[in-house]
Amino acid sequence: MASIPRPLPPRRESGALSFARDRALFANFFRRELFSRYLGSISGLAWALLHPLALLAVYQFVFTTVFRAGAMDGKSFLIFVAVALWPWLAAQEALQRGTISIASHAGLIRKVAFPHELVVYASVAATLTLQLAGYLCVLIALALFGEPVHFEGLLLVLPLWLVLAVAVAGLSLALAALQVFVKDVEHILMPVLMILMYLTPILYPLTLVPEGMKPWVAANPFGYLVDRLRDALLEGRLGLQWGDGVAVIVAVALFLAGRWVFLRLSPHFEDFV
Repeated sequence: MASIPRPLPPRRESGALSFARDRALFANFFRRELFSRYLGSISGLAWALLHPLALLAVYQFVFTTVFRAGAMDGKSFLIFVAVALWPWLAAQEALQRGTISIASHAGLIRKVAFPHELVVYASVAATLTLQLAGYLCVLIALALFGEPVHFEGLLLVLPLWLVLAVAVAGLSLALAALQVFVKDVEHILMPVLMILMYLTPILYPLTLVPEGMKPWVAANPFGYLVDRLRDALLEGRLGLQWGDGVAVIVAVALFLAGRWVFLRLSPHFEDFV
């Protein structure tokens, strides 16, 4: 009697094949996020690019016309704020989009097995990519209006933007995972970010902060990023500082912690999304 052949164990994908598949999925999610939300409609693109400009115009009017604020650290209020405000709004929008990304792909997550973190990365990457393009356009416009922009500072700005992306991705992973189980996370996030913006030296220089509060404001990681952006674009200072290494370590730590939370919770997503 012939023996019944035993079924072969399921084939495991090689690391290279798995990486190629994940890269293709990420590219698909990235294009979908970029074109469906931003480039696919006039309103989406206008909101992404005109909202920061409108907010900048409001701050310019309120602080220079109403409160009659003068130059900040020897620079006009417009360029002083613009250099810092746009990156903050980019990070804020990327964090908000990343937080709701899992819920936005609930139907796909229920039906298809894939690394769920890819949709978070795609949301963050698409937002920061478009906002970086808008940031560069604003810098060019400022230069055309006679503001002293040091474009060689982009050699430092681009790595700083990458550090920002790593930190935002980590925070987004943690918040996106929590949003699946606690639906109020996205509603709490906006006021928290608003408070953090005013605690960050975006609309004012650190020199105007009372001495007793300076250590607290200076401890804000984004405050350090703001200072480095202004050093690069307003002063043309490109030398590396010890704080740059600390910023990289903090960003990587946030990413690893956020990914750990995400991977711990992601096996249960299908039951709650």
